[in-house]
Amino acid sequence: MNLFRTKSIEHSLADADEPGRGLKRSLSTWDLMIMGIAVAVGAGIFSVGAEAAANHAGPAVSISFILAAVTCALAIMCYAEFATAIPVTGSAYVFTYATVGELLAWIIGWNLILELLMAASVIAKYWGIYLSNFFEAVNLDVPSHFELGPLTVYWGPLVVVAVFTFILVMGTKLAARINNVFTLIKIGIVLFVIVVGFFYVKMENYQPFVPPAQPAPVTDTAWQAQPFLSLLTGAEPSMYGFVGIISGAALVFFAFIGFDVVATSAEEVKNPSKTLPRGIFAGLAVTTVLYILVTLAVTGMVSYADLANADEPSLSTAFALVGADWAVVVISLGSLIGLTTVIMVLLMGLARVVMAMSRDGLLPRSLSKTSDKHATPARTQILSGVFVAVLAGFTPVELLSEMINIGTLSAFVMVSIGILVLRRKRPDLKPAFRVPLGPVIPVLSALLCIYLMLNLATLTWVFFAVWLAAGLVFYFSYGHWNSRLRREGPAGIKQP
Repeated sequence: MNLFRTKSIEHSLADADEPGRGLKRSLSTWDLMIMGIAVAVGAGIFSVGAEAAANHAGPAVSISFILAAVTCALAIMCYAEFATAIPVTGSAYVFTYATVGELLAWIIGWNLILELLMAASVIAKYWGIYLSNFFEAVNLDVPSHFELGPLTVYWGPLVVVAVFTFILVMGTKLAARINNVFTLIKIGIVLFVIVVGFFYVKMENYQPFVPPAQPAPVTDTAWQAQPFLSLLTGAEPSMYGFVGIISGAALVFFAFIGFDVVATSAEEVKNPSKTLPRGIFAGLAVTTVLYILVTLAVTGMVSYADLANADEPSLSTAFALVGADWAVVVISLGSLIGLTTVIMVLLMGLARVVMAMSRDGLLPRSLSKTSDKHATPARTQILSGVFVAVLAGFTPVELLSEMINIGTLSAFVMVSIGILVLRRKRPDLKPAFRVPLGPVIPVLSALLCIYLMLNLATLTWVFFAVWLAAGLVFYFSYGHWNSRLRREGPAGIKQP
C-alpha cells in the first residue's frame, strides 16, 4: 500500500486535456481579480471586523486584519508558483498530489470540500437572513422560512443556490460577467458606507488602541470557545491584549478564504503564467484595503466596549449607536449583494475540487465529466448545489462556520510545504512566478498558518478531528482502491 505515491505534473496536464473531462480557458486577469474580491468581500465586511473588535482585539483589530492579510499573501505566493507550474483545476489538492503523495492529497482535498461546502452553505443561510433583514428595513412583511411538517425550511438559500448553480452550468464566462457586475456594485456600496462612517469618527474611540488583556467571561462552555493553544498550554481564557489581536486574526482570516478558490480556476484561465499571479495579488490588495478601512470606521464611530455590549456587533450596530438608522437599509442591501457573488464563486470552487479528485478516481469518475456544449462539470455542479441547498435550507449549518477557517489554513500549510518539496524534486521546472527569498517565505507561511490554526476555538478542532476521521474511512474503503494512479501507474498504463 503505497500511500505516498505522487502524480507527475505531466500526468496532471495530460488529464486536463482528456476529451470530455476538460475545461475551457476563458477567464482574464480582470475576471480573476474580481473573483477574488467577490468571494472575500461579502456580508462579513460589515460584521466580522466589528465582532473581532468587540470580543477580541478592540481598535487593534486593524492589526489583526494586517496579520491575516500578510499570512494569506505569503500562502498565496506559494499558490501562484504552483498554479503557474501546474495550471490545472483542483488547487491545493493537485499541488499536494504532485509533491507529498496521495494520502495527504486526499486529506487536503477532503479539507477543501469541507471549507467550500461549509462556506457556501453558511453564506447561503446568511443570505436568506439578510434578505429578510432587507425586507424588514423597507417595511415588507416576508417570512424568512416556513414549516413543512417537522422541518423548518429557509426558502432564501434554496432560491439563491438554485439560480447560481444554473448559471454556473451554463458557462464559466457567463458566470464571470454576472459576478463582475455584482462585485462592482457592492464595492460602490462598501465605499459609500466607509465614507459616511468616517464623518462620525471620534479619535477618543481609538483609545486605548490595544486594550489591556482581561479574563474572558466564564461559562460552562467557555472551553469550547477558548483558543486551542490556550487549552494546550493551560492558559486562562482571555480577551484583548496581544492574545486578542492573534485570536482576532484567526477569526478575521475568514475574510481571505476566497483566494485559494481563485487558484482552482487555473485550468479556465487564459495565459495562466501571467494572469494567475496578477489576478490573485490584485484582488488580495483591494480586499485588504477595504477591510482595514471598514474596521477603522467602525471602531472610530463607537467605542469597542459599546460594540461588546451588543448581541451581534456589526457595522449596522455602529450606525444605530450614532443615530444613523437610515444606513441599516444601505448596509442590508450591500450585505445581500455581497453574499450573492460569494455563493457563486464558492459553488464553482467546490465543483472544481470534486472534479479534480474524481479525475484521479478518489471519488467516482463520473463526477469529472464535462458537458459537450458548455464545457462545465454540469453533473458535479448540480450535485454540489443540492448539498449546499440542503445544508443551508434545512439545517443550523451556521454553527459550524469556524470549520471554514481550519479547512483553509490546513490547505495553506500543505501548499507552503509543498513548494519546498516541488523545488527539490523538480529543479528543471521554471514557473512564471517564483516565491522570492528562497525557502524563507514558504516556511514562514506554514508556521503562521499553523499558529493561526492553534488559535481557533477548541470546539472547532473537535469537529475537525471528526471530519478527518470520516475522510480517512472513505479513502481506505473507496478512494485507495479506485485510485487511477494505483491502477494505472505513473505513466497511465493499467497495471496487472
